Amino acid sequence: MEVNTVTPDAISKIIASPSPDSSEDLPDLVVQVIDLKAVGNRFMFTASDGKQKLKGILQSSFSDMVSSGSIQNMGLIRVLDYTLNDIPNKPEKYLLVTKCESVSPALETEIKVEEEIEDGSAAKRQKQEVDVKAEDMKEAAGIMLKPKQEIVAKSAAQIINEQRGNAAPAARMGMTRRVYPLASLNPYQGNWTIKVRVTSKATMRTYNNARGEGNVFNVELTDEDGTQIQATMFNAAARKFYDTFQAGKVYFISKGTLKVANKKFNTVHNDYEMTINENSVVEEASDEGVYIPETKFNFVPIDQLGLHVNGKDVVDVIGVVQNVSPTMSIRRKINNEMIPKRDITIADESKKTVVVSLWNDHATTLGQELLDMADQSPVIAIKSVKVGDFQGVSLSAISKSVLKINPDLPESRQLRSWYDSEGKEASLASVGAGMTPSPNGGGRSMYTDRVPISHITSNPSLGDDKPVFFSLKAYISVIRPDQAMWYRACKTCNKKVTEAIGSGYWCEGCQKNEEECNLRYVMVAKISDASGETWVSTFNEQAEIIIGCPADELEKLKSQEGEDNLFQTKLKEAAWEPQTFRVSVAQTEYNNEKRQRVTLRAVAPLDYVAETSYLLGEITKMKASQ
Repeated sequence: MEVNTVTPDAISKIIASPSPDSSEDLPDLVVQVIDLKAVGNRFMFTASDGKQKLKGILQSSFSDMVSSGSIQNMGLIRVLDYTLNDIPNKPEKYLLVTKCESVSPALETEIKVEEEIEDGSAAKRQKQEVDVKAEDMKEAAGIMLKPKQEIVAKSAAQIINEQRGNAAPAARMGMTRRVYPLASLNPYQGNWTIKVRVTSKATMRTYNNARGEGNVFNVELTDEDGTQIQATMFNAAARKFYDTFQAGKVYFISKGTLKVANKKFNTVHNDYEMTINENSVVEEASDEGVYIPETKFNFVPIDQLGLHVNGKDVVDVIGVVQNVSPTMSIRRKINNEMIPKRDITIADESKKTVVVSLWNDHATTLGQELLDMADQSPVIAIKSVKVGDFQGVSLSAISKSVLKINPDLPESRQLRSWYDSEGKEASLASVGAGMTPSPNGGGRSMYTDRVPISHITSNPSLGDDKPVFFSLKAYISVIRPDQAMWYRACKTCNKKVTEAIGSGYWCEGCQKNEEECNLRYVMVAKISDASGETWVSTFNEQAEIIIGCPADELEKLKSQEGEDNLFQTKLKEAAWEPQTFRVSVAQTEYNNEKRQRVTLRAVAPLDYVAETSYLLGEITKMKASQ
């Protein structure tokens, strides 16, 4: 039986050549995998040649080999390409394996090489057990050891030659250079070249700071292993490379710099971010695009978006387009610039809908395309959108968002099949119903932080530093009919309008005159429970749920005369129905005196099933504490 063994002094050879120029020039490097364990989406292990050991990392691209048992703890692998890297805040170097093949499944023992002195000469012998039985295998370091499988081993050179045999001459020139995987880069590294696809390109924008005015834009780059990084260009570099970088194309990039990623402005899952300066080299990789993955999506179901409300990270979503609004013009507060906006409503298999706001080019180009085909209910996939709290949960595209209509994805085909078979007839509800912002930024249900009203009224300092949020079960007890319950609002931006000279209404926000306007609620109501009562400020969305009709309709009822006034009837019908509320508590100042202000953020009829479940949980907690 052939005995599989490690390469003598393999670790010494790796240390002596930390960054080989070509994988084809590597000596045969067979090492034993020890202490293999999953860490995030990578795998940590120790490479051993029987004499020396070296800590190593297998990238996420090796997941299939590990899960299938091709790479096993205590097994042997042949290293076909690697980089020996310094890791920040770590004293030792790490072996980053970028290509390897399996040599042997798990051995029963760790290979040890000892030196024996015999007649004044040193001879090496290896101690190992080679008869491996499947029934003796067991889990080690969290990795399931599996029986040896039939594997056709090919060198990296063979694979590359087979895949790229028809590459163009310019592409072959690119293959001769040393290309580094993104996962191997760090700020302490010298010269490197990467080959990446531009999966997202933001628009050029202008900024002003203490140093003056400048230009900046960024791109998201993805390599063949699926690793991503954000690259930013300023001023001269931004102007030089803005037209060079095109979304979807593949490039060789060198002479850039890396730094620790600022998570406040960087939404890519990478510890580092790249800066490309005016002296960086950017070359398009002709005919090599097929070897770099297209945009990867990590879709979040619509009914789970509440967990990401006001979070720092962006999310990817996919849904069937239910509605597309006309283009609106919104004025930016910071510079009074008018920018186009369009809202689309999408739904998915969770039977929930959410509104996505598109801005600038997304609103005018792709948004118009969606409007033209709205009657076909297209599927849209969106990468990198922010999750906000408008109407409970809302989405907003950003400059680097990637939108694909009817993409060729398994999720798209599955969604289309669902919608055609049952979705178009299903009863759909907004995901924001019953969801509101919380102090921690996430969407909360009506049963989170439940308190009685007395908890708010007996603590006048609540909300002194910042608003705090609570849930209540209470009743609307009073809606004063003599209050100003609504205001005249612009149909575009919902801001207050004034009557224009002559006719129509003037909107200060949109800086335009409109013939018509809407009425929107802004009122106060008293809510009560067994512990007390308080007045709450209520705005349009919540007031419509309480009153049961829009403000325009209630205004018409108020204008009617007669003893049986339907306006008064509507207000009485809204009272004394059990409701669940989500409120915020903050401090306001009036006449140099601080006052507590309670604002209604969400309202929903009492769900008796959910309420029963909540009460049973509270009873269980009470029994446990006794």
